Amino acid sequence: MRNVLNALRVLEEVATRQPVGVGELARVLDIPKSSVQRALVTLNTAGWIRPAAGEVTRWVMTTKALAVGGRASGDLGLRDAAMPVMEDLRRRTEETIHLTVPEDDKVVLIERLETTKPVRISMALGHALPLHASANGKAVLANSAPGLVKRLLAGELPSYTDTTITDPDVLLADLAEARDRGFAVNHGEWRSDVGSIAAAVLTAPETPIASLSVNIPMSRLTDEAVAVYGTAVADAAHALSARLAPG
Repeated sequence: MRNVLNALRVLEEVATRQPVGVGELARVLDIPKSSVQRALVTLNTAGWIRPAAGEVTRWVMTTKALAVGGRASGDLGLRDAAMPVMEDLRRRTEETIHLTVPEDDKVVLIERLETTKPVRISMALGHALPLHASANGKAVLANSAPGLVKRLLAGELPSYTDTTITDPDVLLADLAEARDRGFAVNHGEWRSDVGSIAAAVLTAPETPIASLSVNIPMSRLTDEAVAVYGTAVADAAHALSARLAPG
């Protein structure tokens, strides 16, 4: 049973941190490298992960997790409804668009449309992002019931970059601002080179089922871009919420 639990924990961390090596996984999970290595071999054999190109000691997810997750959760219907809205948002911004869904204390990327610009953000489908350190996650948190935020703040907020918000009071203020203006902003808080602006897709008050985001290199995340893309992504999220509304 312990080996199975270790393998599942390793799989979750690979999804969050990919590409990632044995040493980092062992440190994060606080388990021996030998145990991590056994789990990686098992997951690789089963087709859940693979070595990163050119880096045999670092690992990334395969599409198997996405395929299984889509069948289990019914996210395919959400993606179908979202695609026209995402296409319109990409035309409006000319940037990469992501659709994520909340899952436990993360948001998971289930669809993306890439920009044609040469400098772009690239992320694999099925990738998991932390709630407190991503625009998609913060958009979800800002529109969730207080209990979810309280539970998240009860533990330590991991730091990923120099700009990750780890102070609970600062995060609460950031979420309040996101709620008031209708979108959240990530200033390189998960990856130092990645910025994004996101808005929650709601089926009812305090019930976010997804989030849409505009994702750009930090070099393009100007105040003007935040204002323009924030309005665009908030409009898109409202449009998708309306498409998903019952009746």
